[in-house]
Amino acid sequence: MRTRTVGRWRVGAIGLGAMPLSIEGRPDEARAVATLRAAVDAGVTLIDTADSYHWHAGEAGHNERLIAKALAGVGGALVATKGGRGRPGDGSWTVDARPEHLIRACEASLHRLGVDRIGLYQLHKPDPAVPWADQVGALRTLLDAGKIEAAGLSNVTCAQVLEARETLGPDLVSVQNRFSPAVRDDAPVLALCARLGLAFLPWSPLGGLSRSPLDGPPTAAADPVAAADPVAAPFEAVARARGVSPQRVGLAWLLALSPVVVPIPGASRPETIRDSAAAADLVLTAGERELLGGDLAGS
Repeated sequence: MRTRTVGRWRVGAIGLGAMPLSIEGRPDEARAVATLRAAVDAGVTLIDTADSYHWHAGEAGHNERLIAKALAGVGGALVATKGGRGRPGDGSWTVDARPEHLIRACEASLHRLGVDRIGLYQLHKPDPAVPWADQVGALRTLLDAGKIEAAGLSNVTCAQVLEARETLGPDLVSVQNRFSPAVRDDAPVLALCARLGLAFLPWSPLGGLSRSPLDGPPTAAADPVAAADPVAAPFEAVARARGVSPQRVGLAWLLALSPVVVPIPGASRPETIRDSAAAADLVLTAGERELLGGDLAGS
């Protein structure tokens, strides 16, 4: 797999968002472990998780424990986790980015992952009840204590990135925001990351293509509603011409936007992450990129 840079690491150009392996509708453990191992076998070396990726109350860190078990003895993967959100077990999500909470959350993640230092630790979401400087300051404290090697932000604005960079300097290496064929609102954040040399990790990168076939190229019998969708239609057309899945085209389009982009598609089956990983080697033509949405500035 082609590689890209996240901080000091060279990682596969396609990562894995491991959340579907632990939340509502999650697969059984055997299939979840098989999915993680299939990802690594396919060249995926960035695996994104969080302490809040779980389903029921009382099982915080489910996803982190699962990853630690599946990848035991397997080297070379950067496991990037997050803190600052919670799940009480009723399907909702909470936000808590108080410095004392973030520090405790990081220490718990260290234990679950079985490591002395977390490579990339990310603030999951800004907490409107806590001054931004205090939230970023907690990351600085964790860096200075040697508990994390690099810091990342998630679900942030350009202004928040710039302010955080003043405190974190080169230890800020990534931004993880929602970005996909259907959701392109954060193009300015992506452009800022490209200018600053920060990795941009799109979460939910296949939004807009969810009704398209997952395991092969579209056929004449493809869902007519999906085919008529103004977002999905051009990806379907390119996929049909290339003989690949629309999802693979969608990920290749993201990679073509900027060399700082490392998509982290979710997966709950080995075959799905294998198809996503193959997007790293799908190079789109200029005409295809124009059809799908053009360059970074026009996204």
